[in-house]
Amino acid sequence: MDRTEAIKKINALTGTNLRPLAEELGVTVWKDGKLNKGWVGHTIERFLGLALNSSRAPNFGSWELKVVSLKTLKSGDLRVKETMWVTMIDPVEVTASEFTESHLYNKLQKLLVVARIFEDKQETSTLFHSATSFDLDNPEVFNQCKADYDLVRRTIQEEGFDALTGRMGVLIQPRTKGTGHGSTSRAFYARTKFVADVIGLNS
Repeated sequence: MDRTEAIKKINALTGTNLRPLAEELGVTVWKDGKLNKGWVGHTIERFLGLALNSSRAPNFGSWELKVVSLKTLKSGDLRVKETMWVTMIDPVEVTASEFTESHLYNKLQKLLVVARIFEDKQETSTLFHSATSFDLDNPEVFNQCKADYDLVRRTIQEEGFDALTGRMGVLIQPRTKGTGHGSTSRAFYARTKFVADVIGLNS
């Protein structure tokens, strides 16, 4: 599906509660007491007619769909609630790849970012806010993302994977994703200020 067409279709959901839509489309939100953290993204994908998959390639072929959460402050203003997961860090792939050959670049190059308003931890309701396109074509943004990636790459090469820390990176940070089999996995995340700039929300 063309990204412009997707944005037009998705924006028809503005102000819509996505929880009933998830149920209508057969997306599981809770199972055995555990939250499916990706349920909003799965709902949007099914709304657009995309079958769920775990491919590392952009999920619509030429562009990538990402979902971010917004929170409402006491003042009534909206802010980005948390960083945006971009892709897992494979130390072998990162070590071997320049930025423009990396999975990170592949994911960031052409985005459609869906923002939803987080309301409660039980996810009883969440309102669709907006859908925004983003291309990594601004030289300043491109150069900073490349510098952030190169720092991660250099750190892995010189100090090892375990030396990565969330303090790294101006726009993109490497951060713990979860644990398994005694090792800690890490992923690239877009910092909240970067996300706010992408979706046009004052940070």
